[in-house]
Amino acid sequence: MIEEKKTIFSYFGQAFATFGIIVLIFVAFSLLLGEGTGDYSSLFALGSKGLSLSTLIQLLLLAIALTVIQIAFLTDTWIANMTMSLRKILFFLTILAVLIFLIVVFKWFPVDDPIAWIGFFVCFVVSMTVSIIFTKLREKEENNRMQEALEKYNKQ
Repeated sequence: MIEEKKTIFSYFGQAFATFGIIVLIFVAFSLLLGEGTGDYSSLFALGSKGLSLSTLIQLLLLAIALTVIQIAFLTDTWIANMTMSLRKILFFLTILAVLIFLIVVFKWFPVDDPIAWIGFFVCFVVSMTVSIIFTKLREKEENNRMQEALEKYNKQ
């Protein structure tokens, strides 16, 4: 499949789409977890009242980092001669490293709390698994459309 030529605006759009999804997830967490979490996590400093400007900026930084990592490892923009399996492994490991860095720098949760780290790793594995499933389903759908188009073209 030929990928359309992307511009800087395509990548900005991708980063802001990612940011929007992340913010929606955190708004839901904020509403569900509500009060009492602000003392534990800087992400939920306002409890169920919303997300702070500091949190929104941190989430935007995360979205930009995710977009850059995706461009680096899942397109041929920067790396052309690497197997897709190795790219995906490096993609997930880099995301994990960035998340750990952000957790420590922005004190998203107490770094000396083993239960928090277990929860983080469980959430990371679950979210990456869901991401892989959605990606595989999208690839399968695109492959089916391409196959149908090829069959239609061959009939003509």
